[in-house]
Amino acid sequence: MKPTYPPSVVQPSRSSVLVWMLLYLIAALSLATLIIEPALAQKKLTAGEAKDHVGETATVCGNVVSTRYASSTRGQPTFLNLDKPYPNQIFTIVIWGSNRSRFGRPEVDYKEKRICVTAKITEYRGVPEVSANDPAQITVEAGR
Repeated sequence: MKPTYPPSVVQPSRSSVLVWMLLYLIAALSLATLIIEPALAQKKLTAGEAKDHVGETATVCGNVVSTRYASSTRGQPTFLNLDKPYPNQIFTIVIWGSNRSRFGRPEVDYKEKRICVTAKITEYRGVPEVSANDPAQITVEAGR
């Protein structure tokens, strides 16, 4: 026996139900992609692994073992070296003088801390490096 409904209740057709289900599925997959893709793209690298990822945007983590604010050098860079100190550095974060005011005193604030930086990895004289333009690019790992 087929159920009967009052005239005020409109039954959707089977095809419209399928269309709505398909739209919900597409929306769910799109949302999942937006959430998962950034996490996959931002895998964490060690300072030593960065050399194999030049040209990529990645998150690189390590211990800040040496720092230098070169106030009299052109561009007034601040250098944060991870895991191995200058002159044997294996990865460097450069904060240019034009952005320095956003960071406070990075050569003091980050020294001897474990940090992660997210940026495009480049290379200078054979050493991988990134330029940090905004403090949001650098996070201090908890408990360090």
